[in-house]
Amino acid sequence: MAGSHVDVHVTRGEDGTILIAADPAPGRAEDGSGPDFARAVLDVAGAVLSWPVREEPGLPMAEVHDVGRAQQWLWALYGERTAAAVHACVAGEPAGVRVTADVTALAGAAARLGFGHWAARWWPASYVDGIPALEPDVLGLELAALTHWCQQLFGDFNDFDDFAGFNGFGDGHVGHDGHDRFGGRPDDCVAELIEDHQAALDPLIQWWRAAPQSADTARHLESVLRLLDDAADGAGLDGQALRRLRAALEQHRPAGTTVDLGALFVRHDGYALAAGDPLVTGGRVIARGSGTNDWRRYPPGFVDASETAVSWTARALGARRQIEVEIVAHIAAPVAGAPLVAEVRVNGGRRNRVPLARRDDVWTGRADLDPQGPAGAVPPRFEVGVLLPGFDPGPGGPEDRADRDAIRALVRRRLATAAQPLTYDGSPHDASSGPFLAEIAAVAAATEEDY
Repeated sequence: MAGSHVDVHVTRGEDGTILIAADPAPGRAEDGSGPDFARAVLDVAGAVLSWPVREEPGLPMAEVHDVGRAQQWLWALYGERTAAAVHACVAGEPAGVRVTADVTALAGAAARLGFGHWAARWWPASYVDGIPALEPDVLGLELAALTHWCQQLFGDFNDFDDFAGFNGFGDGHVGHDGHDRFGGRPDDCVAELIEDHQAALDPLIQWWRAAPQSADTARHLESVLRLLDDAADGAGLDGQALRRLRAALEQHRPAGTTVDLGALFVRHDGYALAAGDPLVTGGRVIARGSGTNDWRRYPPGFVDASETAVSWTARALGARRQIEVEIVAHIAAPVAGAPLVAEVRVNGGRRNRVPLARRDDVWTGRADLDPQGPAGAVPPRFEVGVLLPGFDPGPGGPEDRADRDAIRALVRRRLATAAQPLTYDGSPHDASSGPFLAEIAAVAAATEEDY
């Protein structure tokens, strides 16, 4: 990709924001990129970069709100002509111009980093659909390595001290695109990523030192590990795992014995679908069905991403009407302390919320039905969804189902690619649409788990 050229439009908005977008002309942000979960987004110095994840990675669309801070990376990402056009727009003439941008090495690495943040937030892990979850520590370390390589994109970390107390569950930083970032931290927190995810260092070292399936995988691993070592050294980080990393890198990698990659990253948490007792309250069943599973309405790691994860049963108990809701939990879902709720609407009436509790592998809850709403529907019409109050942006449109299906298809293609030998030249920007280490590990671990 690096070394090619793309025509871009550089325009100035009424609020002074500079927009850089490849063909088609501005408007793509609203019409071309789809819902939040179909876009990869990266917060950089003075701007927000975004890519549609279902397209081949290329130059991002940029919304530049601080040209002074963005100057450190504009030329390196888009080339000299684009940087000059941005300055011309800031000066007021012209209001918009079309120029030829360079597709640089930094553009490839940025696209990969943006997709990695997307995967950390939107990866549709589903036990029901057979889509394995990504190991968050493996993904977190590769994001740290990529961020270190892309450091030119980011400003001074001190700009983001306000987020130091974030607890990691989606209640903090909301980016310019309106959705929560990976771990809630700004996109350049290399030291925090390393510290939070260093549990994967030893398995990655073992994978690299043993004998990966291909020399290309070994080069990929070594590139990530060396970037992590350099980033940790620059940040003044220390600890036994980081010392073992440095010692391993100072030695020549031995031919090694084979390693069971699936066993190295398999989860041992006893998760099994429908392990608990069914939720039964008696009474006569008057309706049952599946609800809507809108990924935007709860943080990652709460609910299985399958379209059929939300199910409900309505019962008649004498004169009362009661609804029971079951939602398949994500493998990493919190057991307690998460006020997840189901939202129930009957016959177009008001939306009622049903508190949910984690029971084994499902979220469950029940409530009496609200009698409000247009009468006369036989059988009654139910709308059921799942959300986390305070996180929820509101339900999406009916077209979102097709977008979610398209994301599942994208992820299945990536997992199929991850199962094949990797072609990699050792640089972090190579094959920016290629598999992450976490994807390769997920494929291997899925063969050890009950998927």
